[in-house]
Amino acid sequence: MTKNLQTGISTTGITRRSMLKTTAAAALIGAVKAAFPSGAFAAGAGPEVKGAKLGFIALTDSAPLIIAKEKGFFDKHGLPETDVAKQASWGATRDNLVLGGAANGIDGAHILSPLPYLMHTGKVTQNNKPVPMAILARLNLDSQGISVAKEYADTGVQLDSSKLKAAFEKKKAEGKEIKAAMTFPGGTHDLWIRYWLAAGGIDPNKDVSTIVVPPPQMVANMKVGNMDVFCVGEPWNEQLVNQGIGFTAATTGELWKGHPEKALGLRAEWIEQNPNAAKALLMAVMEAQQWCESMDNKAEMADILGKRQWFNVPTKDVLGRLKGDINYGNGREVKATDLYMKFWKDGASYPFKSHDTWFMTENIRWGNLPASTDIKALVNQVNREDIWREAAKDLGVAAADIPASSSRGKETFFDGKVFDPENPSAYLDSLSIKAVS
Repeated sequence: MTKNLQTGISTTGITRRSMLKTTAAAALIGAVKAAFPSGAFAAGAGPEVKGAKLGFIALTDSAPLIIAKEKGFFDKHGLPETDVAKQASWGATRDNLVLGGAANGIDGAHILSPLPYLMHTGKVTQNNKPVPMAILARLNLDSQGISVAKEYADTGVQLDSSKLKAAFEKKKAEGKEIKAAMTFPGGTHDLWIRYWLAAGGIDPNKDVSTIVVPPPQMVANMKVGNMDVFCVGEPWNEQLVNQGIGFTAATTGELWKGHPEKALGLRAEWIEQNPNAAKALLMAVMEAQQWCESMDNKAEMADILGKRQWFNVPTKDVLGRLKGDINYGNGREVKATDLYMKFWKDGASYPFKSHDTWFMTENIRWGNLPASTDIKALVNQVNREDIWREAAKDLGVAAADIPASSSRGKETFFDGKVFDPENPSAYLDSLSIKAVS
């Protein structure tokens, strides 16, 4: 008889009794595996946890998380205890992500696409301490808005912001401050309004004061005259128009057609600890995105989002622009445009690295990141499109819906500027208004 040197267990002379014991033990283990498919015995087969703590801001592009909860997609993928909790602001989202779910914060969130990068580099965290983050998916394309106070209606301002220059100069000459509101420094809304102003020759660092206002508070603040222009997602631009307080100069899809917007961001640590759960979470969100994309579901979706526990707004504030019907509030009204929010169509869910490269380049443009930033390395650290591809394969996503490359290639903006993700510095050099020299 010999013994295994590592275990000390006999490897020969197996008796009938020991064989029966082994068979019984195997049967017991099999029963346990069947009863607990996502337990320790099957770490590779199912989620390691029963849920995650996710945050959202009351914006239409948070819909995939809300729909995944309401329609049972989290349950379907083995995460029935997933919590989707409203956050007061993007600052609160950041703070709760820093805490993490285990410390009564959150594990992930519906988030401004640049924010995980700013957290990962420690640019927006307390004591500049980096918090490793990851982006698993984009949540949507298009359908944010740049809105203007009613007092500027006579300027005729739309896509060309230069029509505001004279009115701004007159107001400043009277000793009044021009305030442009966005939702978080370096976030998508900050970048859209800066791009729009700068394209019209208005320097967002010198000609206006940029202020931070949480999305749900935009309309109320413009109503009392706290801002001249703002950029935010829906339903707040539509609500502004419905209340007769201001008008939409342009939707962001008019600035950059098919632009990336929010993302599904998670703490990198949570993904490392729960790789199966992270993929399951992503699959649930992807299925919800497919549901959200269908025009047949828009009315129900607007009803769900309008509920008290989600947005607490009238359905009409959500529905119009979801379908591409846009009342700009300045005499312009269009129906069934292709400027509606995309959740799945046109690769909306896939997190293109080229898009994150633009977000980082714009943050360098406005001084939020140093010019020496290794953009490619940073994007490769945070963007986990590899997990998206794995989830898509497991979900049976059609090959036509899976991008062949992590780059969407060159992007052209409304003012004719072209961004080549292979040469960000050339794009920066082409811009006349910027914080960097």
